[in-house]
Amino acid sequence: MAIGTKGSLVAGALAALGASACCAGPLILLLLGISGGWASHLIAFEPYSPYFTALTVLFLGAAFHNLYLRRRACALGDACAVDRVLRNQRIMFWFVAVPSVLLLTFPLYAPLFY
Repeated sequence: MAIGTKGSLVAGALAALGASACCAGPLILLLLGISGGWASHLIAFEPYSPYFTALTVLFLGAAFHNLYLRRRACALGDACAVDRVLRNQRIMFWFVAVPSVLLLTFPLYAPLFY
């Protein structure tokens, strides 16, 4: 079963959140005014971060492949035959991909915030 562009974008964004839960999670909660000792327990997700990172790259790569590299076979009346639909999907891809990459690279620039 092939995963569609929308599914791979959602899965990539969720995997990026999982990959950055150990590092960016406590900082984001602190910036939102939510504090407490339980926020430090998010560090338990750190061993799983490489797996979530790999899943993020895999899913975002699949979405990129579907949007930019694969030729679509669409009937004349289908929504995928409209150029505006493809353009909107590509814009949505970049709105998801850029924050996901920022979350994945958070450990590189995290010392600037602490």
